[in-house]
Amino acid sequence: MTRRLGWHLVCLAGLVVLLYPIVWLLGTSFKPPDEVTSSLSLLPRHWDFSNYAHALDGIGGTSFWRFLLNSVIVAGGAVIGNVVSCSLAAYAFARLRFRLSGPLFAFMIATIMLPHHVVIIPQYAIFQSLDMVDTFWPLILPKFLATDAFFVFLIVQFMRGIPSELDEAARIDGCGPARTFWHIMLPLIRPALITTTIFTFIWTWNDFFSQLLYLNTPENYTLPLALRLFIDQTGTSQYGPMFAMSVLTLVPIGLFFLAFQRFLVEGVSTSGLKG
Repeated sequence: MTRRLGWHLVCLAGLVVLLYPIVWLLGTSFKPPDEVTSSLSLLPRHWDFSNYAHALDGIGGTSFWRFLLNSVIVAGGAVIGNVVSCSLAAYAFARLRFRLSGPLFAFMIATIMLPHHVVIIPQYAIFQSLDMVDTFWPLILPKFLATDAFFVFLIVQFMRGIPSELDEAARIDGCGPARTFWHIMLPLIRPALITTTIFTFIWTWNDFFSQLLYLNTPENYTLPLALRLFIDQTGTSQYGPMFAMSVLTLVPIGLFFLAFQRFLVEGVSTSGLKG
């Protein structure tokens, strides 16, 4: 009993440490500007609800809703691209037989260890030559080419746990590879696809560096880029509205995760298991 009570106290202490930044962010979003920099308390002494009104009005002549729409377009396009391309690539590696499939799969896995900064300059040069800089295409188009090897590997491991007899039965019934993938494999790998969807959405939504690299016009900014517009504007940093917009930025991620967390656990726990 004592050991269990001590373990629960340790877990509660860890929970407090993890939640403290979120509670501080929420409380600071209601503080007036002078109190943001002068007080470290969780709750404001004077509640200022105008921070959220200023955040919704946006900054730099662009409203919050435009930034939100840009983030939805980029994150939604990345999700669709990863789910489609990674599932097709995984099906080829897991179920089809073709020359050099082993070396190609090993090469794909090796790209996971390749630092992202190594390919920044070549990718930027390619998209600049295609006149795609300051558009959403550099952030979405690579997702349709199965460039995220982690998700390909995740779906491959999931597919390898599905009995191959299902493919043989579909082949006997006259199904080709395309129909087998669409009617047999795709419904069975739903947990892996949902896992891919969740991680792609969260990583793309929170991405700052890639969006800063390719997006130059404030009208094309996503929410992570819009947050930095509140700093050093006209010589004054608007911390209150910035924290308010930070809270609003976290809301879609929280709702998205709560809606799909059951499928996330199912997908991670079953990926790679042999059926």
